[in-house]
Amino acid sequence: MVELKQLKAAQPELATAVDMQLELVEAQRRVQSRVPLPWIQPDPEWVAAQQRAGRPVIRFADIPLEWSDLRLTLRQTADILHRYEAIDRAEHEQILTLSRDGNALQPLVSQWYATTSGVDQTGPRPSASPHAPPSLDQVLVLSMRPFLARCAESLLQRADLSAWRHGHCPYCGWEPDFSVITPNADRRLICGRCLAQWDFGPLTCPFCANDDRALITSFATRDGKYRVYACDVCRRYLKAYDGRRASRPVMVAVDSIATLPLDAAAMQRGYLG
Repeated sequence: MVELKQLKAAQPELATAVDMQLELVEAQRRVQSRVPLPWIQPDPEWVAAQQRAGRPVIRFADIPLEWSDLRLTLRQTADILHRYEAIDRAEHEQILTLSRDGNALQPLVSQWYATTSGVDQTGPRPSASPHAPPSLDQVLVLSMRPFLARCAESLLQRADLSAWRHGHCPYCGWEPDFSVITPNADRRLICGRCLAQWDFGPLTCPFCANDDRALITSFATRDGKYRVYACDVCRRYLKAYDGRRASRPVMVAVDSIATLPLDAAAMQRGYLG
């Protein structure tokens, strides 16, 4: 929270994005403080089989979901995004209606998690429902984060995922939203849904597995603090926090906002996030 406020003072042009992020972080933090740490003890042979198949280790039944908390978080997240014009009024109202209908919400969330936690895929991710507003996926990702982050935290010391070589998250199966370059010049991807981290080739595209260095475009901010790795095969890009020049650990909530100008630069070159 302190870093975000400092970022707002240093870069006033990012003030609106920072304010929205502050509200989202606070809403998620309130919920996560109530989520119990689940006791997940997966069988090592099952974990190894999941890794070979490219499937994550958090099953839907493992998630310590309190549905009243999820419905509240869904409404609060939708309210914040609508207030900052990240979603329109019609979608906002649809999501609020859905959040009040427990009979519709539970099977939808279960199906959404199942269809977005699979093996490697080159096409677009399935949506929560063909009849749901497009922004529901974004709202669900943010709303489920407090619960899934607790699962990833529980599994951190209980599951050996060192053999994972896939571009999607070994914990929940979502794709990376950010990355960090370690002081040893290795790269760790950061899940956009549960915030877990895993090792991945520094010059391999996590979205299409292209590892031809001639087809990976990289550029950085002037101070070298942040980088973009863009793939000339699938035309997608991923931002990175360069820990080799850093005075603090990566903070996704801060660094994803601080690098919004890099998103604009990448999109101007024809790449997609």
